[in-house]
Parts: sequence; structure tokens; C-alpha cells
Amino acid sequence: MMMLKKTGLLLALVLTAGLLTSAQGPRPFGAAQGRRVALGDWPEARGPNRDGVSQETGLVDKWALNGQNFLWRVPYGGRSAPIVMGNRVYVQNPAGRGAAMQERVMALDADTGKVVWEYRFNVFQSDVPPHRVGWASPAADPDTGNIYALSVGAQVVALDKDGKLLWDRSIGEEFAAFTTHGGRTMSPIIDGDLVIVSAAISSWGTQGNRAHRFLGLDKRTGDIVWVASPGGRPYDTAYALPTIATINGLRLLIAGTGDGAIHALKPQSGEKVWSFVAAKRAINTGAVVKGTSVIVSHGDENLDTSELGMIGAIDGSQTGDLKTTKWAMKGDQFGFSSPVIDGTRIYQVENGSRLKAFDLESGRELWRQPLGTVQKAPLVLADGKLYVGTESGKFFIVRPQADKAEVLSEVALPISKDSVQQQEGTPEPILAGAAVSRGRVFFVSSDAVYAIGPKTAKAVTGGAVDTPAEKGDGAPAFVQVAPTELVLKPGQTVKLHARLFDAKGRFLREEPSATWALQGLKGTVADGSFTVASDPIEQAGTITATVGADVVLRGEARARVVHPLPWTETFDTYADGAVPPGWINATAGKFSITTLEGQKVLQKAPDNTIFKRLRAFIGPPDWSNYTFEADVRGTTRRRQMSDIGITAQRYSLVLYGNAQQLKLEPWEPETQRTATVPFTWKADAWYHLKLRVENTPDGKVRARGKAWPAGETEPAQWMIDKTDPIGNRQGAPGLFVDAEFGAYIDNLKLVANQ
Repeated sequence: MMMLKKTGLLLALVLTAGLLTSAQGPRPFGAAQGRRVALGDWPEARGPNRDGVSQETGLVDKWALNGQNFLWRVPYGGRSAPIVMGNRVYVQNPAGRGAAMQERVMALDADTGKVVWEYRFNVFQSDVPPHRVGWASPAADPDTGNIYALSVGAQVVALDKDGKLLWDRSIGEEFAAFTTHGGRTMSPIIDGDLVIVSAAISSWGTQGNRAHRFLGLDKRTGDIVWVASPGGRPYDTAYALPTIATINGLRLLIAGTGDGAIHALKPQSGEKVWSFVAAKRAINTGAVVKGTSVIVSHGDENLDTSELGMIGAIDGSQTGDLKTTKWAMKGDQFGFSSPVIDGTRIYQVENGSRLKAFDLESGRELWRQPLGTVQKAPLVLADGKLYVGTESGKFFIVRPQADKAEVLSEVALPISKDSVQQQEGTPEPILAGAAVSRGRVFFVSSDAVYAIGPKTAKAVTGGAVDTPAEKGDGAPAFVQVAPTELVLKPGQTVKLHARLFDAKGRFLREEPSATWALQGLKGTVADGSFTVASDPIEQAGTITATVGADVVLRGEARARVVHPLPWTETFDTYADGAVPPGWINATAGKFSITTLEGQKVLQKAPDNTIFKRLRAFIGPPDWSNYTFEADVRGTTRRRQMSDIGITAQRYSLVLYGNAQQLKLEPWEPETQRTATVPFTWKADAWYHLKLRVENTPDGKVRARGKAWPAGETEPAQWMIDKTDPIGNRQGAPGLFVDAEFGAYIDNLKLVANQ
């Protein structure tokens, strides 16, 4: 299910007892714990309180490149905001170009900018192009010192403070994460024992539809503790920065998503509290909270007017689907830059880089200040000043006042020469927010990381955040079964926990007397231990825990059991219209069994929506060294022919119809990693694909592929033989189809390499 090093496995064994070790001794997972962030730390993209505000004072109000208050510049450009813990600055960015490009997390020395360590990971099976890699910021956990990142391929990576991998989890394969040319990726957020991520995903069963979902993962092991589906089908991917705030005693995780809505969840249980649909496209701005007012904004079409953009206040003390605002000002496009609150004023920069101030209670505009022409980066408020960069390549320090703004510093950055956006020749754009730490300000441009402020870090004491533990109280109101998403093998045993929460989403206790039951699964379950039947078959179903007598509560975990290798699938045992159990993205992609010319086959139904092109996954992401074969058949109409292929170990072997080519692709948009040969093939005829991927002793990966008309003799030679020096050493088998007019697949065969 997960790719864990020995350290992660040890932690997993500890957790099977449902206990964590702390300085105070064992405590149940999820038990109440306070949140403490030292003054001077900036552990997430929006700071210690996730609102873009720092409590530090005595910060610089002017600086010059290589001059006054300039500390250092190092050539590690990016799209996302830096974070700071202790004397380490952490950034997430692309590394290398062309066939060598990867995504990475870096730790830099805060005094010098020197690299302390870096951890690189591949982008795979993603539609994000190279110039859009690294949208998310990492998150640091003040409790453990660990660093968490979400890649543009929706891979969650957990690293210790020294950059060693603790665990990773491929949300891209386990949930078929929707990735696009925009590359927008949500940054992780840490709450108690959870690291929470979100993406537009679609898996199987009741979660087979595509929706922008949130996932709460055990920060120590990567186990999925909860999955929430608060909204509707997403228009697009999104990168709104999440926040956690307490409104009338209820802690809420608040974030905008790809469905045009802002959602509020109980962060420990994942229960939805409210949703507010604001726009007809994705929300990319973070929310901020003052009292019961939640300030939300967007830059796209409103629901009730053709005007683009809005900033408004909603009453966050409500529940359900919210329909009204306290106030809303429409007509300004606040599409990317998140707001900050300064007493009774709100500051935000609209897409045209005009800084505006609004009255918190009424929304009345107070003043405006032009900064540039194009804006992405959010504001940071510290020491009575605003720190912000622009996409026009300038960094500003502004002192906001009641009736105006005073520009204290305006510094143009150097002309870009090595941009992560792969567009040089203009001043280095700044797309993300700054970080404030120990008297210094850090920010990232397209080409570099900058530090301004004193050479010696300012000594600070006390806490930026010191929230006491809040214990659960009262009767149970919700039961959570964890782990809640499982990928299992025949005969495997897993321990589940029924965890009770009160009405405010606070953990109460584990329930040892829960009644357990299976649905759609062969096996046994007792006292939370589920043992899968040893039959070598595919399964998918639920494990339910029932708690209580007078008030009955039910929770469930979902499990799919993967067919072991060797595996042959002819679909002969399925009824027409059936979907193989647990196949990821098959429902959203309109895959089902049909009878074609007297034989059972898997059909991808005709579809002229965005779902005409997608990836589906049929096995676990930890398989390696195997061969995948299948028969495929495309269609053609109006000069448009299908593209169709198979995936093994994160490499896809695809027949392209219009191009009449056979391609081997680990990451389709990065064409320099693609191997291509001409291949003439016809629609409405069957062809056989064979893909073999193997890890070599020198750390590389060899992938070979061939294709031929089904029924004919297999060619002796491989048509494509590629050795990947930064290869993917494990990955799920899957299917790739781009077929507006439908396509067919049959006779799947997967075997371990000999």
C-alpha cells in the first residue's frame, strides 16, 4: 500500500497498537494536543497562524540588491513560497531541465543560503508541463521537525529534518489525481497527528466520481485517516492556501477548491461544516478569518452576474450550504493573491497588481495603490508593513495607513537568465509570498531565493502560536474508521481502529467494543482485525464499525484487494455494464464491460468531455519489475483517431492514432524523456502491446516496448529500448486512453519479470 523505509515501517508497527510515543509517554493517536510555534518560525506558506501575518518587529523597511540590508541570493528559483524552521529555509522547486528534470525539496542555511540538503523526486503520469513544476509549498511540523510536500503529480513526500525519506504516498496513482497544464497544486497543512492535502481525484465505488477531495494522512506513517468530499465536480485544479481557524469554539479547516467553492471541515475528523459556492471556476486565493467573518475572494465569473471577481465576507458560524454574504464587492479580479487582515482593514492585491484596502465590517474600499501590472503573490503583513513581490519582477515594502499606502521600498530584480518558467529576458517574476523569520524576510523569484535583513539573526523568544490542548467532551457524535483507504493483498491482515469524536470534531477515545462487518469483501473481521481471504481475486468493498445502542453511529473504511501476479484478465466472467472492482478512475472514465463481436472486452465509452482523455490504474503503486501486455483497439471519426496504451511502473506505452507513432512516456509533457518510433496502425482492428520495465543494479531503470497486430507472431526485437538514469523504480499498472469516439481493451496479462 505504501512505500516505506525501515524508519516508517517501525512507526507503522508502533501505530498498530493505536499509540504514539511522546515526552509524556504513550497517548492515543489523535488525542488532544496543543499547537506551539516558536516566534521566528514560519512553518507553512502563510506563516505560523496561516493568515500571512507575523508578530515580529524591527524589520527592514528598505533594501538594495547587493547593498543595504541585502543578505544573500542563491540560484534556486521557484513558484512557491519558502518556509522557515530554526536556521533552515525550505523551498520546493524544479531541479534540472529537459530529460533530467525532477521536483525537489531543499533545505538552505538561513545565514548564508548554502544548501544543507536536497531531496529529489520524479514527476510521472502527470499532465503538468516542465515550466509549471513546483506550485505547492512544503510544510514543516513543529512537533517532529519533519517536512511534508505535495508534488505536481500528487505524490505526498515525508522527510525528516535531515532530508531522509520517511514515507511517500502516490495520490496520483491511488486516486487518479487530476493534473493539468496549469500545474496548480494545494500546499499541505499540518494539524495534530495529521498532514492534510487536497486534490481533484476519482477512485472507485462511491468515490468513483471526480471531485476535489481532502485527505487526512497520519503524518508519521502516511496511512490515510479520512477522506472528505465536501463539494461538486471541479472546473479546474486549484492552489488556494488552506487555513485553520476557530469560530465560536469550533475549529475549522477552511480552503477554496476547484469547484468554485470555499469549504469548512472539522480538521481531525474530515466532517463537512459548511460550503459557500462563490465562482464558476476554481478558487485560488486563501481565506482569512476575524471573529465570525471569513474573508473570501476570487477572480472569475460570479454566480449572479457577468462581472468577474469578488471579495466578500461570509458568516463562518453557520452550517450547511451557505447562500448569502455579509457583504460582497464585485468587479475586481482577486484571482491569485490572498488577503491579510490588519485590525479593521483588509488588504489584497488584484490581478492587475493594484493593492487595495477595504473596511472589514462593510467592505467599503478605503484606498488603492498601484504596484505593477500582473500579480500572483499574496501579501505578508509584519511590523506594520506589507511585504510583497509582483509578477512584473519587483519587490515592495509598503506601509499601509487608514487612508493611503506609503511605498517605502521598490526594488527591481535582475533580468531573468535561468527561470523555472523557462521564459527569460524580463525582471525575475515573483509568484509566491514571503516568509518572515528572526528579523529577516525571505522570498523566491523565478530564478533565485533571496534573503534581506541583518547578517546576524535577531534573537527572539516566546511563541508565535501557543494554543492549549482542547480535549473532547460529551457524547460521541461521529465514528471514524482508520486507516480508511486500504490497498491489500490476498491473505493480508490489517488492524483498524474505531475512533470516536464529539460534536465539535474533537477526539474522545478509541472504541474497543465496536461491532465490525464486511460488505463486498471476502475475509474475516474481528475486533478491528481484517484478514483478506486467500483467494487470488480482485475485490473492493467496505469494513464497517457500528458503535452505540441508544444512539447508533457507523463509520467505514474502504479496501480494494489487488489480484496478485501473475494476472490474466479476459473479462469473460463479467456482465455487460460491469466495472472491475477497485479499478481507479474507471467509473469517471466511463470504462465498463461490453460484448464486441461476440467477445467480452473492456470499453471506454465515447465521450466528448474532458473525460475522453484519462489514466486509469488497476494495481498497487509499489509493484516493480513486471511486464504488462494487452490487446487494444481504437476508433476513428472526423479524422480523429484514438490514442491508447498501457502503463507499467510509471511508464506508458501508447499507440498514437493521428500521429501513427508508438511512444514510451514516463511524463508526457516532458517530451525529451519520451522515446518515439513510427508505427502504422488502423482503427477498428486489434493490436497487441507489450511493456517490460525492470530495475537495474546500477540504480537505473530499463523500459522496453513493442506493438504488433493481434494474432500475428510477436516480433523478436523490442521497438523501443530505453534506459532511464533517473528512473521510476516502482509504480502501478494502468491504462491510458484519449478517445472521443471510444476504444477497447482486452486480454490483459501481467507477470513478474524472470
